[in-house]
Amino acid sequence: MRSAGPAAAGGRALAGAAGLAAELAARIGAGARFAGLMAARREDRLLLSAHLAVPGGMETVEVALPSGAASYPALTPAVGAAFWYERQIHDLFGVVPAGHPRLEPLILPAHGEAAPRPWPGPGAAGPEPGGIWPDEHSLPRRVMGAGLFTIPHGPVRSGVTESVEYLIETPGEDIPHLNMRVFYKHRGVEKRFEGMTAGDGVLLAERAEGVASVAHALAFCHAIERIAGVTVPRPAALVRVLHAELERIAAHLDAGARLAEAAGLAVATARLAAHKERVLRLAGQMCGSRFGRGVVVPGGVAALPRLGPAEVRAQAGALEQAVSADARALMGTASFLDRLRDTGPLRPERAREHGALGPVGRASGFADDARLARPYDGYLALRAGEPAVEASGDALARLRVRWHEVGQSFRLVGQAAGELARLPAGPVRVTCPAGDGRAVGWAEAPAGEVLYDVRMTGGVIERCWPRSPSFHNLVLLHEVFAGDILTDFPFIEASFGLSAAGVAL
Repeated sequence: MRSAGPAAAGGRALAGAAGLAAELAARIGAGARFAGLMAARREDRLLLSAHLAVPGGMETVEVALPSGAASYPALTPAVGAAFWYERQIHDLFGVVPAGHPRLEPLILPAHGEAAPRPWPGPGAAGPEPGGIWPDEHSLPRRVMGAGLFTIPHGPVRSGVTESVEYLIETPGEDIPHLNMRVFYKHRGVEKRFEGMTAGDGVLLAERAEGVASVAHALAFCHAIERIAGVTVPRPAALVRVLHAELERIAAHLDAGARLAEAAGLAVATARLAAHKERVLRLAGQMCGSRFGRGVVVPGGVAALPRLGPAEVRAQAGALEQAVSADARALMGTASFLDRLRDTGPLRPERAREHGALGPVGRASGFADDARLARPYDGYLALRAGEPAVEASGDALARLRVRWHEVGQSFRLVGQAAGELARLPAGPVRVTCPAGDGRAVGWAEAPAGEVLYDVRMTGGVIERCWPRSPSFHNLVLLHEVFAGDILTDFPFIEASFGLSAAGVAL
């Protein structure tokens, strides 16, 4: 596994922001994938770090802005995938990416003033809480014309749906434009990491996004383990795979249940939800937490599963048969397929240009799976199989990819449990010294790659930047409404399988 960052192999600095944009555009054109953009304070300078996914690992290219700089040439015109990342940096640091196509608040609410004013410079106080304004201020419009109006959907919705606001601009049925406001969910997670030990940091990481607790813990620990220069024991690597794949199965079943619910298929909804519950209970039997929390720790895992490998394989095998039968029945329901076919298509060229992650990318022909392209833990030896790739990019393709991955995950659970049964007794954790340094860790969550950029100083976390696949992918949601209408919205949203918690960390 290759490390990344300025102090490790693959990280290098450039002369200026314009040079960074040119370098990123060239590298992406040569086949690298833009994986994220972050900023960090270094004395009186702001350091911009861009991560690139390459075969076998991650590389980091970065630039230090001039001392006291209040702006820099935006990267987004050259690298479109940086669109939300630069808005996030603008919100958190007040530095303006000059030339950004739409520099609006993303993870922090807008200023209280109705009239625009310059954003604060580096080190100045952050934005004030937003005020209450007439609709023409609170609901900005992008599409103008007779009969057009905006439907504010959220941020509070029915059930347990997370808080995000969709501004749907429509003449009544068609959706010519969709805007999103995610700052209602912002919790300042990355700031909370500062000053924590690695042991405390993993507790926060696995609570950053509940649907991907294991994946976040893995990505964080991979970064810590690279800084320390340790390799986890073989049993720990296999236990990590067990919990990561159960988490993937549960998340994909949830997406299937939400799609069935949107179609009004009550029996299918109930059965898929029941299967998800059984998967969560299996995880709970193995470690005491339905979300797999407390398992992954720096240097390995806390303990072996409470269930023996044979029992894990037996329960997983029974679950696979039940899930497969109900998935086949659902995918044989013509009225259900009609609602998904040609709904919310993401063009393959757009998926590749953006570097779309997880099932969203693979359903549009862009197959980048960290378990295969940048393997870690037990995936280095297990036979994961080729990822499912679809070409149509619609909601139906995204569901087909998920069903393929559910079967793949069950097979990986069986393989990992079988390998675990054959290993002699041994340690499941190695000492992970709290050394100083910086590294990038990653893991393949159900929705795609989770990324953590961690810097340790004096044995504690100086800076930790978590990036969820939800943050990277959700920006694509507003692009896929091509001839779709209001009643298609729940199908498109559920087919993306993203979480607001992962967007506004």
